[in-house]
Amino acid sequence: MFEFSIACETFGLDRSPYGVPRFDFRAVTPDPGHVPNELGMEMRVDDDLSAAEGADIVVVPPPGSRLPGDIDDRVLDAIRRAVDRGAWVISYCTGAFVVAASGVLDGGRATTHWRSTEEFGRRFPLVEVDPDVLYVQWGRIITSAGTAAGVDASLHLLRQVIGVEHANSIARSMVVAPHRDGGQAQFIDRPVPDCTGSSLAPVTDWMIDNLHRELSVEELAARALMSPRTFARRFKAELGATPAAWLARQRILHAQRLLERTDWAVERIAGECGFGSAAVLRQNFSRVLGLSPAAYRARFTAVPREAVPA
Repeated sequence: MFEFSIACETFGLDRSPYGVPRFDFRAVTPDPGHVPNELGMEMRVDDDLSAAEGADIVVVPPPGSRLPGDIDDRVLDAIRRAVDRGAWVISYCTGAFVVAASGVLDGGRATTHWRSTEEFGRRFPLVEVDPDVLYVQWGRIITSAGTAAGVDASLHLLRQVIGVEHANSIARSMVVAPHRDGGQAQFIDRPVPDCTGSSLAPVTDWMIDNLHRELSVEELAARALMSPRTFARRFKAELGATPAAWLARQRILHAQRLLERTDWAVERIAGECGFGSAAVLRQNFSRVLGLSPAAYRARFTAVPREAVPA
């Protein structure tokens, strides 16, 4: 129920009064009516799977706390048809088992709750499973780890569908961090790091304020009063990414915001974000997001305020 409510909160609420595009959100089930769950509650679902035909986004929550056994062929067919027509498919937690059972992940990558990754690998040997990340995007299929990682995966999808500013607005209304990189670890075995001292938040805040500068690990480590080696290890433990990878992602996010909110030339945005030149920005932007800065600006400065069907 928690993961199902993530979909309701992320895509189901009408935030158009705050300038956020509205989604046409529906819950569907193979057999409409009262749908029970293992918590002893029932939910009424009026739409069958035909209501998902033509949907731009299909969300697959986990079927319950136990790993799914036989899965309704009608559900698998609906997922295959969604992928065939180019829709986004996103699963939460062990919903990845349902998506993988349809065959659409064969030859690709996925993740699921860390407790279930070994079983996932046994059942779906044609899928490369990553047990150490919050979410994985393979084409237009996104699979996420357990529970709250579904929020991160949903916001990751929203950034691509409605843009960074609108996704951040939804994150603020949900009172969650606007972005946690998918490569961040699902869990940390030892929550208290070996080294002592305060959080790295002051350093990361300073990094975000100085994206236009060339920032070296040595300079960042000095600011954190650590050796470069200790700083790099501590940074990876706390943020789930190397300083260089985290910094590169922040620069891309800042470029997205500027493309959405300003009419600045790409060369100016490149300098503001620390890429140095428009060519370097275009190369990194296309590699991460799969489209050019110009194409991104054309898409997300023209998002309609009324509705985005999904």
